[in-house]
Amino acid sequence: MRGSSEGIARALDRATGARPIPGNALTHHPDSAHALDLMLSLIAAATRWVHFENYIIRNDFTGERFAAALAERARAGVPVRVLYDALGSIGTRGGFWRDLRRAGADVRAFNSLVSAHPLRLLRRDHRKLLVTDGMRAMVGGLCIGNEWAGDPAKGRQPWRDTMLELCGPAVTALDGTFARVWRRAGPPLPADELRASPPACGDAELRVVEGLPERSRIWRAVQLLAAAARERLWITDAYFVAPTPLFAALGDAARDGVDVRLMLPGSSDLPVLRSMTRIGYRELLDAGVRIFEWRGPMLHAKTLVVDREFVRIGSSNLNVASLVENYELDVLADDAAVAGALAEQFRRDMAGASEVVLAARRRPLPPRLVGAPAANPAAPGAHARSARELRRAAVVTLAQVAGGLRRRMAALTTALTLVIGGLLLIFPRVMSITFAAGAFLAALGFGWYSVASRPGGDDVP
Repeated sequence: MRGSSEGIARALDRATGARPIPGNALTHHPDSAHALDLMLSLIAAATRWVHFENYIIRNDFTGERFAAALAERARAGVPVRVLYDALGSIGTRGGFWRDLRRAGADVRAFNSLVSAHPLRLLRRDHRKLLVTDGMRAMVGGLCIGNEWAGDPAKGRQPWRDTMLELCGPAVTALDGTFARVWRRAGPPLPADELRASPPACGDAELRVVEGLPERSRIWRAVQLLAAAARERLWITDAYFVAPTPLFAALGDAARDGVDVRLMLPGSSDLPVLRSMTRIGYRELLDAGVRIFEWRGPMLHAKTLVVDREFVRIGSSNLNVASLVENYELDVLADDAAVAGALAEQFRRDMAGASEVVLAARRRPLPPRLVGAPAANPAAPGAHARSARELRRAAVVTLAQVAGGLRRRMAALTTALTLVIGGLLLIFPRVMSITFAAGAFLAALGFGWYSVASRPGGDDVP
């Protein structure tokens, strides 16, 4: 790895379980709709095989576009392998998969929801990968659905996501990782679908990092990169609920003078996770980390830029489910051009985001979190929310209302317990007799109910 010591490179080898592969060309695609079109064009051009794996494949308009492209290649005699996650694609109708199989595609569900091992249901295939002919590949965070395509006619912007297109020897490693997960869902791939030898097509060096349950490879890699960063550490994440050691690593880097920035969703398709994300803001801000909340429809990208040459793009979110439980797929690349492109995209995202800052209060209370104005408030453009997004916004509103009610109930409970405590101190005998009488009355009531409602009792219909 350029600009890094041999010791750091060796540590990354061990943490990721992957060695650097030279000779690749990488292209960063931050426009989800364009990335979907490019994936469709790669499928249409395939002549030897198509290996397609995704956590979510919907049967909406976008999903049907992919189904048509995959079915056309299968009918033309090209081996087409489709692997989807049984939980992630739970809403996709069965006929969608049957139509693909009738066209000749080999379709498998990863980790069926009907299992003799219930604990394994937590282990999902969260990867996003396309490999065609063993020569071209795309990997990143983008799923297959209308959210990622957008609908300009209805004023709906696509979700902000990122894919990485690549050619070169690393494509063979990506085909290999597809084969290993494919084997977990059924018989192995035919040997001739793993015999491509893509030539060098660039000078980028990268590691293909397979996230496996309980191996924590990306977790360890991000901590190493946070410790090694000298200038900047810019992270974009969709569902950021980082484990405590990773929080500490980001804070330590910021306190040591590294420019640590987080780009996170301002509104989320999983409102509960967004609330959990905000719990850790104060600690990070106190350490000097800058936090930005994207104001567009949904920020779903998972990327990292370290200094001016190292990047991570993939499917792993910085939370326990991704880092510990799921099957994930990420690329760690040493490529100054892609690092520059990711950094420039981060700056563009900042223009459409609000920076979260701590605002002092007049009363003797801790500072509160507020969103500072965006650098360019009009940057994301107007976005007409879909029905799904409106439902999620309603959930957020209800959660905020419920939060206000909870605070009022907590204040009332505090006052009530203080009054009871005071009465116990002032009138201990009277209060103890009152509580004892109440306990006996409650016991009599529950005893009467247990006898009256026993099987065969008069109150049983």
